[in-house]
Amino acid sequence: MDEIVLQRTFPQPLGETGFYALARETMDCLDLYRAQWQESFLAEQGNRLVCRFQAPDTESLRQLSRDDGARQKSVWAATVHEAGVDELARVIVERSFDEPVAIEDLQAREDAAAGCLQLHRVRFIRSLFSRDRQSMVCLYAAPDAESVRLAQQQAKMPFQSIWACRHYTPENFFSSPDGSDSTPAP
Repeated sequence: MDEIVLQRTFPQPLGETGFYALARETMDCLDLYRAQWQESFLAEQGNRLVCRFQAPDTESLRQLSRDDGARQKSVWAATVHEAGVDELARVIVERSFDEPVAIEDLQAREDAAAGCLQLHRVRFIRSLFSRDRQSMVCLYAAPDAESVRLAQQQAKMPFQSIWACRHYTPENFFSSPDGSDSTPAP
């Protein structure tokens, strides 16, 4: 099974209720596509959603999400790079690159600017790095998205977007807002 990242932008904010509805619609199809939900990050504004699955291939997730109403969608195989920090991710940094990059080069840049992260109370949690080395989602614990934006700018780290999020995992996501006891997946 591969780690697969599914990034989506919706024309209208989902909000938590919309996320639960999307999750219920998706749940029955996970077995069909042999996919396992790992975690999801819903933007505080509700218009962006990043989900991580384990699945046989990216096509499985394309099929799984084909009727989800997303305006933009990106699906890619990833490697997961953990920092070993046991904190809840509150901010997402999305990065895209015109040419393939080495994660070691990006990590060295961020390590060299560790003071910027500390100054803004930003802690790196994990990265999801595309196998084609042209996309990346980084997860941070921080007071807010602006703290991460300032730290990234001062460290001269490239980014496409930075946004505050709510983090959902199978372990912390056992009932829907209407009180049912289903275990939805995004």
